[in-house]
Amino acid sequence: MKYVHLWCLKSLRLFLALLLVGSIQGESLERDSIPDKYKWNLSDIYSDWESWEQDLNTLKEKMDEFVQLKGTLSTNPDQLLRALESVDDLSIMTERLYYYASLQRDTDTRDNAISARLQQVQILYAQFNTATAWLNPEILTIPWSTMSNWFEQNKGLTPYRFDIEDLFRQQKHVLNEEGEQLLSYFNRFNGTPRAIHSELSTSDIDFPTITLSDGTTVTVTEGKYRYIINTNRNQTDRAKAFEARNGVYNETINTYAAIYNSICQRDWALAQARRYSSTLEASLDDDNVPVEVYENLIRQVRAGTKPLQRYHTLRKAALGLDQYHLYDSYIPLVDFDKTYEYDDVVDMVIESMAPLGRDYQKKLRRAFSGRWVDVYESKGKRSGAYSARVYGVHPYILMNYSNTLDDVFTLAHEMGHSVHTMYAHENQPYATTDYTTFVAEVSSTMAEAFLLDYLLSQTNDPKERIALLSLAINNITGTFYTQVMFADFELRAHRLVEEGKPITAEVLNNIYKELLVDYYADAIEVDELYSVTWARIPHFYFAPYYVYQYATCFASSAKLFKDMVQGNRREQKQARNKYLGLLKSGGNDYPMEQLKKAGVDLARPATIQAILEQMDDLVTKLDAELKRL
Repeated sequence: MKYVHLWCLKSLRLFLALLLVGSIQGESLERDSIPDKYKWNLSDIYSDWESWEQDLNTLKEKMDEFVQLKGTLSTNPDQLLRALESVDDLSIMTERLYYYASLQRDTDTRDNAISARLQQVQILYAQFNTATAWLNPEILTIPWSTMSNWFEQNKGLTPYRFDIEDLFRQQKHVLNEEGEQLLSYFNRFNGTPRAIHSELSTSDIDFPTITLSDGTTVTVTEGKYRYIINTNRNQTDRAKAFEARNGVYNETINTYAAIYNSICQRDWALAQARRYSSTLEASLDDDNVPVEVYENLIRQVRAGTKPLQRYHTLRKAALGLDQYHLYDSYIPLVDFDKTYEYDDVVDMVIESMAPLGRDYQKKLRRAFSGRWVDVYESKGKRSGAYSARVYGVHPYILMNYSNTLDDVFTLAHEMGHSVHTMYAHENQPYATTDYTTFVAEVSSTMAEAFLLDYLLSQTNDPKERIALLSLAINNITGTFYTQVMFADFELRAHRLVEEGKPITAEVLNNIYKELLVDYYADAIEVDELYSVTWARIPHFYFAPYYVYQYATCFASSAKLFKDMVQGNRREQKQARNKYLGLLKSGGNDYPMEQLKKAGVDLARPATIQAILEQMDDLVTKLDAELKRL
């Protein structure tokens, strides 16, 4: 049952957001020197650590009490309701305990005492997860005819109806109590391959040092690599950085292959244990997403790569390069050094969301003024950006704002998540407040779309317009095309395991190289070292079959944005109301159904076609702006 594992899913999403969104560390400020209005007010969660400790002890007691309910659920609907409400109470408390420690740690990762407190919560929840393994099997012992009557007898069960119906839908994949408990023992070991990957790719990695054309010596860490390929206009320097960064993964490529093989083998073992016919079916079933949606996405994008290839061909010409490599795809087409002060950007973001209505803008003002955003980089602070949803409190947004255009869109992106959370929390009971990843990125990418539209309307400077259009196109290439290519890779690798075929470094390299050729054709030079890219993609190890959702969300937001800005006012208002209805629905239905109600059917080719057309249109506009220079 989804709500039983709610905290695990939320913390996984948070962890992935922290892991995947990096920032290049510059001169960090001392945290005490930053004005309070730019820092989180975490006292909204707990007044101090003493209050946190009290709740931690209370949680332990409540967990012990909950276990006493075992064997009583089938007696009457009141007892079932008591158990479900107890799960909610425990989850809400655990969530607050976790985020208070986690957010504190993220503002200073050097504090071991806070890290220890965070581990306390994680250990306690792991124990609770095992102790509650009986819950779903026991609910399933209640005949559905009896359960249907109970819904009529006790209206208190209404908030749980969707989750219970979903549990019965997946009944054949739920084991008996002994089986569920046995699988729960392996939960901590299921994470071992990703832990090994993390240590190999982070703790034990030894990045090489190179000398650039100006004589500067640089150790090519991930951050330094991103900096070089984003700022250094010397192609030879970019090539050196690429060869150094990918070369270090290539040195231990067989170890990475062994780790990834264990991921695929684990996924196939768990899928078979739960009686699924494939790892893909097992992964998609929790959200009731048909396998065909995943497969059709890959098929349609493969057929729609022309705009991607056209963009890189245009870049090659604009940069005046004889040969064009993927490491050339990040360098800006024009020098554009305009800075955007945070306080000014707050007004821009709010104004840009006017088409979404006054209530949406009111929520933005509340978030910006309530110290919900931790704005600037400081010593010891975690890099990146995310929105953390703390039920019963409010969202918290982490930024490392440095006045760049990219930061402007990152802020809008995270605010999109946060307003989505606000609408869901206001309109849903806790049991259905948590929206799925499948719809999560719709709200964030929608916010970026409205901001882009607004900023383009405010300037006629070709350099600024080129910067804006390039950023929007790069978002599509990175969030849509690249993620579909990643999803394509995962599916091919997992199917090899399902077919009993070997997974070696050579096999994985060949798959990745074939994909590069399929997606980019002759628009790029396919460097041999790019074949090892799969080794360093954290999502492959931390959340298999996760990345396709970035693409479906991007396609969905493109379709919804088009509906809200085209047509007459009445049609635009209807589209807006449907979109806000999606935000308000939280997790009260399957994501495919939620999107259909909003006006998006991912089973239809037209939905994917919308983002392909948007990409083609943006490339055309970019071409026109480049000709104005």
